Amino acid sequence: MKLRTSAAIAPLRKEPSDRSEMVSQALFGEAMVMLDQNEKWAMVRMEIDHYEGWIDRKQIEPYSSDSNLQLITQPLVHAVMPDGTSITLPAGAYVDESIDLLESLPIWSGSENDITACAKAFLHAPYLWGGRTLMGMDCSGFTQLVMRLNGVSLPRDAHQQAEHGETVSFLEETTTGDLAFFDNADGRIIHVGIVLKDENGRSNIIHASGKVRIDPIDHQGIYNRDTGSYSHQLRIVKRLQ
Repeated sequence: MKLRTSAAIAPLRKEPSDRSEMVSQALFGEAMVMLDQNEKWAMVRMEIDHYEGWIDRKQIEPYSSDSNLQLITQPLVHAVMPDGTSITLPAGAYVDESIDLLESLPIWSGSENDITACAKAFLHAPYLWGGRTLMGMDCSGFTQLVMRLNGVSLPRDAHQQAEHGETVSFLEETTTGDLAFFDNADGRIIHVGIVLKDENGRSNIIHASGKVRIDPIDHQGIYNRDTGSYSHQLRIVKRLQ
């Protein structure tokens, strides 16, 4: 059965319990298929990235058509539902023509300027494990969302995203919009961010670490300006387009 999210933001949990870890979020209007269910919970697979998790059945509804859907492309948008009630929707949500948007939406082209502007629109968003919105996001949720708004589809987790694109051999060859991946002592990719080049050609990274922030990056990794030390070890850089 095809379903869609009826709440602005719905937790996607590892197990069918309110106490279970939130592994991701389902945003308003996003489509999914049901794999299993019990009295309160549904096990679903998200259509956009095939991510699976348990969602409260009160936060989903049947869904039959993909026609006339509009993607929300700015961090937060105020809207009016068909019954006259107001709702605030996050970037990444989908709405149909029955919902009246109170703000105009930017159109992101995937250019270096647009990726920069889009990513910076989420600056200072707090870190939230499993989060995908301005109210809270994790590192891969941030990169997935920014690239999606710019027309590039990515899977949900950092190690999955690292399997996409072409490797950039040297940091000096990177361009704005490349994804930089970082590993731990065991060699497992645990972090991702988006490369931003400044006006002098220096490489920086915008990423979710405590909050969405911009830090310098070099061959060693991310240099955290606040602590004065390196926070993440660089593993690989990938170019998606």
